[in-house]
Amino acid sequence: MQNLVTAAILIIGDEILSGRTLDTNVQTIAKMLGERGIQVQEVRVVPDVIETIVDTVNALRKKFTYVFSTGGIGPTHDDKTAEAMAKAFGTKLERNAEAWRRLVVHYAGEENINAGRAKMADIPVGAALIDNPVSTAPGFILENVHVMAGVPKIMAAMLEGVLPKLQGGAVIHSRSVSADVPESVIAGGLAAIEAKYAGITVGSYPKFTPNQQPHTTIVVRGADEAAVEAAIREVGTLMQGAGAVPQY
Repeated sequence: MQNLVTAAILIIGDEILSGRTLDTNVQTIAKMLGERGIQVQEVRVVPDVIETIVDTVNALRKKFTYVFSTGGIGPTHDDKTAEAMAKAFGTKLERNAEAWRRLVVHYAGEENINAGRAKMADIPVGAALIDNPVSTAPGFILENVHVMAGVPKIMAAMLEGVLPKLQGGAVIHSRSVSADVPESVIAGGLAAIEAKYAGITVGSYPKFTPNQQPHTTIVVRGADEAAVEAAIREVGTLMQGAGAVPQY
């Protein structure tokens, strides 16, 4: 079996913590990485505070194979991610020649680049650029940390370009089954199924249908596809034993 390859996602931005902006990047990143066999194991959301970003990225990059950050690399005063990343890695910001060239082309001349736009060419020394096919201003990579834009469309395009360069691991397979049954009725059986199959996880997600009928979806995940298939069938049998009709 392939080695476990892990990742953390670092969401940077006061607007996320305030509730003003709904983050959708976590779902996109987790899905794209998962398809390559990279398991997201932690997500953190931090404000636009340099010391907080520094402390968080330094903790995450030591713990996980990869770190992917989003947000804070735009043209405004509150975009502090590049400065924080430079500080975290003990380097400095510089006007990156290639990033500057791309911006000059994109904005049709240096005369059209104001201070805010120029700021997007300030990259930590030693970083490799991440292409931005949507709006040109690049992200960057420092060791195992990938720094990307917060705008979902731009972030996804950046990650798409990065993915082929990443080391993949064991792909996690996922199967689900649902039934009109309270999760408490099958809880004991679910624990027994998870214990029976090494390396799988069994997640229970209850809700109520429009007519207030208890409804539970069970999701089984794991690297061993055969074990996942066997476990989800056992869950279905468990539901049937509780008088419910499983829907795969």
